Amino acid sequence: MKEVTVLELKDMMDRNVEFQLIDVREPFEYEVSNLNGLNIPLAGILLEAEKVSKDIPVIVQCRSGKRSAQAVMLLEQQGYTNLANLQGGILAWRDEIDPELDVY
Repeated sequence: MKEVTVLELKDMMDRNVEFQLIDVREPFEYEVSNLNGLNIPLAGILLEAEKVSKDIPVIVQCRSGKRSAQAVMLLEQQGYTNLANLQGGILAWRDEIDPELDVY
């Protein structure tokens, strides 16, 4: 499974690289803090797979990287080849990029 670090994601954002960010946390988690990704909870990732791009890189994130890794595996089984898991999730983003970010 391909992975990207929060520093790599921040660099992609800063350079306006075209990609899609999918946040597989639950809506209540997304409301606490998010990185402006599309919120598709893990439980619905296969039901809403048509919302996940196949044409551009897709970064999948959650709180710590575990649920997003599951989502990547599920989508790869459906034929996706353009996915990467965000190492450490939003917790790593808080630790390395934005210490002011609210997390639970």
